[in-house]
Amino acid sequence: MMNWKKTALAGMIAVTAAILIAGCGSQSQKQDSQKMPDKIVIGLDDNFPPMGFRDESGKLIGFDIDLANEAAKRMGVKVEFKPIDWDSKEAALKSKKVDMLWNGLTITDSRKKQIAFSKPYMKNAQILIVRADSSIQTKDDLKGKVIGTQEGSSSVDALDKDQGFKNSLQDVKLYGDFVAALMDLEVGRTDGVLVDSVVGRYYMTKKEGKFRVLAGSMGDEEFGVGMRQDDTVLVNKLNSVLKEMSADGTMKKLSEKWFKTDITIPVQ
Repeated sequence: MMNWKKTALAGMIAVTAAILIAGCGSQSQKQDSQKMPDKIVIGLDDNFPPMGFRDESGKLIGFDIDLANEAAKRMGVKVEFKPIDWDSKEAALKSKKVDMLWNGLTITDSRKKQIAFSKPYMKNAQILIVRADSSIQTKDDLKGKVIGTQEGSSSVDALDKDQGFKNSLQDVKLYGDFVAALMDLEVGRTDGVLVDSVVGRYYMTKKEGKFRVLAGSMGDEEFGVGMRQDDTVLVNKLNSVLKEMSADGTMKKLSEKWFKTDITIPVQ
């Protein structure tokens, strides 16, 4: 009888030890998954000037491109930029096709439920643009008119928040990017475009005299970098680097390069 008890006790000890070892292994794997990667893949809309777009030679350039390259350098990782369908950006991040969404990404409550955001680093607003020769002078003048905007953008969110205005419109056309929406406005296929201020105002500088901005905005916003919610090490490291780049004037310098003024936010 005593031998049976000893055998049972030894078996229990062995099982407990195996569970502890397995637990340690699982914890070790969890810790390994939280290490900084050697390379980060950044998902972006490559037709979103001046945040990220292609020059005449096809090279990716822009404010966020410069900022991301500098951040990657300071984090000690390689970076790859990967154009994605911006309307499916959250899915691309969750499926690990990309590690970051970095391209004028507006921080919203709905997006916070799906992804983790860095600290905000830039101001933005939603503005309405019309042709310079248009009779439209105010937002109310767009009643019964057609406007365009980018599918999957925060402009759509801003429009959804103002149901009275949205319901007053004849139609809302959704485009793959803001540039396409603004091109249709220029040729008269729409009466206005709801667009991110940074994109709309930059585009207007390239089309001098073609457009004008209606007074007021449809919401003030802040840009941040999107990451997976469980990538806490990456989130913390990026926040630290962004804070450093904000404090040493790097962000200000890049903003003045692309916007002729500093529209960045001090990263806390």
